[in-house]
Amino acid sequence: MSDEIIATTRKWLERAVIGLNLCPFAKAVHVKGQVRYVVSAARTEEALLDDLERELKFLTETAPEDTDTTLLITPDVLTGFDDFANFLDLVEVVLRTNGLTGVLQVASFHPDYVFADAEPDDIANHTNRAPYPTLHLIREASLARATAAFPDAADIYERNIETLNKLGLEGWRALDVDAPPK
Repeated sequence: MSDEIIATTRKWLERAVIGLNLCPFAKAVHVKGQVRYVVSAARTEEALLDDLERELKFLTETAPEDTDTTLLITPDVLTGFDDFANFLDLVEVVLRTNGLTGVLQVASFHPDYVFADAEPDDIANHTNRAPYPTLHLIREASLARATAAFPDAADIYERNIETLNKLGLEGWRALDVDAPPK
């Protein structure tokens, strides 16, 4: 099952994130094989916090040339978006408690992601929609280098919304990047 979840997540990364250029920094680490995919077997928030701490430790102890970023995929916990959004507060506590603020950050993706100021059916939400609830562990230093090399990094969010508005919901569905039905 983990292999299928990773394959689905990789397809989302390749077709949506890289294919639509939603994150201009993703292609380089993907091509170099520096993205670590980890499927959490957690069924509780506590178990997921343990997995998160383990992956944060792994990332800090591993050379960026080997693993630059991690996608921690959580198919069996935080399936409701409100629970997922609330869990992100705990993620920040874990970063602070482990002294990783400014070293690592965590971006969030969820199949039902909704920005605070958006309607649930707003196509812009798809910029943060992934097939499964996913925590993206990112090195601050790598992100700083990538944004310095990308002259219009501040415009990424607006460009992504424009891309998705042009693509539309039918275009998104045609990418076939959602999780298969259970």
